[in-house]
Amino acid sequence: MKKLIIIAAAFLFIGAAASAQGPKFAHVNFNELVQLMPEMDSARVQMDASQKEIQDTYQSMIEEFNSKYAEYGEKQATWTQSVRESKEREIQSIQARIQEFEQSSQQDLAQLQNTLMAPIYQKAQDVVNNLAKAQGFIYVFDSSQLLYIDESQSTNLTQSAREALNIPAGRTMESLQAELQTKAQAAQQ
Repeated sequence: MKKLIIIAAAFLFIGAAASAQGPKFAHVNFNELVQLMPEMDSARVQMDASQKEIQDTYQSMIEEFNSKYAEYGEKQATWTQSVRESKEREIQSIQARIQEFEQSSQQDLAQLQNTLMAPIYQKAQDVVNNLAKAQGFIYVFDSSQLLYIDESQSTNLTQSAREALNIPAGRTMESLQAELQTKAQAAQQ
């Protein structure tokens, strides 16, 4: 009987010690991690190249349409009925191809973005999961989506995750915005 009381007391002591420590919470700015990852830079380059290719193709289709439409406007009075109808069908066909291209290119870009982003998100998620498990956290919240965080009761894992993901120490969302603006301005010139 004495052993049973000692064992019960030991379990109560362990339970009380665990509850006195309380649950461990952490937070991380997941959006910042993903946006600043080196792999994201590569994904942006691929997305930009695809968007440029689509824009160039779209522009050439518009130029073809404008050329045919201008020719139709200038010469329609001199054409026979059958030539005029043929040119109208040709212009309508170009319009339909432009609309189809717009729709399919948007779908292609969305699919490319999903394909490029999935492994990036997964890598960031895996790093956060590993850090949380190693440090014994029961919850990790995404601070970019929370209205309020009491920093005294939650550990910020963002810096540890940045290091694990090889994000340079000086790289911030502000520096990323500056980089992207510089690239956009260079592309316009």
